[in-house]
Amino acid sequence: MAPLLNPYLNFDGNARQAMEYYKEVFGGELNMHTFGEIGGAGEEYADKIMHGMLTTPDGFTLMGSDGPPGMEYASGNNFAVSLSGEEEDTLRRYWEKLSDGGQVSVPLERQMWGDIFGMCTDRFGVPWMVNISTREG
Repeated sequence: MAPLLNPYLNFDGNARQAMEYYKEVFGGELNMHTFGEIGGAGEEYADKIMHGMLTTPDGFTLMGSDGPPGMEYASGNNFAVSLSGEEEDTLRRYWEKLSDGGQVSVPLERQMWGDIFGMCTDRFGVPWMVNISTREG
């Protein structure tokens, strides 16, 4: 499967309601995981959405989450462009080019959920997320 490019939206505590709303609008399959399921966040974040993904019948993919602990929500930081897939060499090449001359906020490395993930802002101020799926199956 080729890498996916899609918007990733950040919400101020209402990601569940927003993602359910987008499912009503576009249809499709919605999967959501909370900070509590993944671990590593305090009790006040246990029910907040760490990652949600809506895949629609028309081929749209929309991702979203509540802002993680320590990240202040503000207009302008409520989105990122997400690159994801299984082609590690291709996605690492994109990461190297996007982060060159930009600012890395999360280094591209294995995360607690098992995938290789990183976040950066490119030299033009566009926020990017890269997720290399390493799960079998």
